[in-house]
This record gives sequence, C-alpha cells and structure tokens, in this order.
Amino acid sequence: MSQNPDLKGSSFTLSVLHLSDNDVSNAVHFLKQKIEQAPAFFAHAPVVLNITQVESDIDFLALKLGIEELGMIPVGVAGSKDKRTQTLVSEAGLAVMTASKAPAVAPAKMEPVQIVRSPVRSGQQIYAKDRDLVILNHVSAGAEVIADGTIHIHGKLRGRAIAGASGSTEAKIICNDLQPELVSIAGHYWLSDQIESEYWGKKVMFGLTDGTLRFDILTI
Repeated sequence: MSQNPDLKGSSFTLSVLHLSDNDVSNAVHFLKQKIEQAPAFFAHAPVVLNITQVESDIDFLALKLGIEELGMIPVGVAGSKDKRTQTLVSEAGLAVMTASKAPAVAPAKMEPVQIVRSPVRSGQQIYAKDRDLVILNHVSAGAEVIADGTIHIHGKLRGRAIAGASGSTEAKIICNDLQPELVSIAGHYWLSDQIESEYWGKKVMFGLTDGTLRFDILTI
C-alpha cells in the first residue's frame, strides 16, 4: 500500500465577508461586532473576502492583518475582476479563489440519531457527527450544539445551533422556544440581531430554501 501523500478535492464550510467598498477599518469594525456576539463560533474560523461589489483598490494586507487580530483566519479573496487585482491579493499572502459549482452534500451514510436528555450548559459543545441530534432539554447561552444532520430542541435554544455542519443544505433546526445567539445551516448563519421579533420565543423550523435562510412558525 502506498505511503505517499494524496491530494484530493473536497468542500468545507467557510464564512464569507462581502465587502461593499474599500474601507478596511469599517470592514474590520463590522466583523468585530459580529464576533462579539458569538466569539466561540468565529474563533480561529477561516473567512473568505468577497470583493465583487468593490470598484476601488483595497489594502489587502491591512485587511488581512485586521482580521487576524480579531482571531479569524483570512484564507482568500473571491470576486477579483482582473489580473492586477489578483496580483495584489497574492502579494498580501491570500489565495485567489473562484466559486465552486459543486453542490454540498450530506454524508453518504447517516448514523442513528443522537439523543441528549440533560440540559446543555454554558461552555458545553455537543457534536452529532453524521447524524441528527435531538435535545430533550434546554440549550443555555454560551452552549453550542452541532450536527451534520437536523437538530431538534425540545426546550429553549439560548445558545448556538449549527445544523448541516458537513454541508447538507437539507438540514433543519427545529426548536420549541427560539432565543439563540446564532443559528446556522450548512455554513449560512444568522446572529440574534438578524432574527425578526415575530419569531423570538416561538416554536419554529429554520432552514434553507433556494439558498435563502428562513423561519417557519410551527403551530403544532
């Protein structure tokens, strides 16, 4: 059997910071505010910079250093319109990235559901790899529940819930009382300040529809 390294294509969940202009300090300040709302979720997390809407030159090195100081890892830039911009990106030590058209998929084989009966307390993290996750209790603020499949929470969700962690866009988050710090499906996420008040404290289902995050209030 060969012991040589192997190089294969794969897909990973990455946060994407979409820039609207070349104001580096404004972009770093915006990211800092988001990180303060869910520091554990963003700590050491890779981030891609999308510059599709930016018309002027960007100080990529300053932006890279600013993001690193916040504890995230800038890995590349998407949306470069010309070779000159791509050269500036490379000189800053960032990768020139192009969007992949390959859809993310769920694991080929899902394992039996993981059931947690006790409360998930602040500082705890539970990860249901290749399976759905059912929490028969509350998820406290500062706690994090993650599943490659769907997450069902029969109590209050006050912490972070991350479903479809391996890329499944069909995953859902269902909870009896929505009060989260963050909810995420396949790398697409909303922080608490992005959630409309009409869904707060309600029994809801959260998922992706045609690439757009949405809540549905459950009446049963």
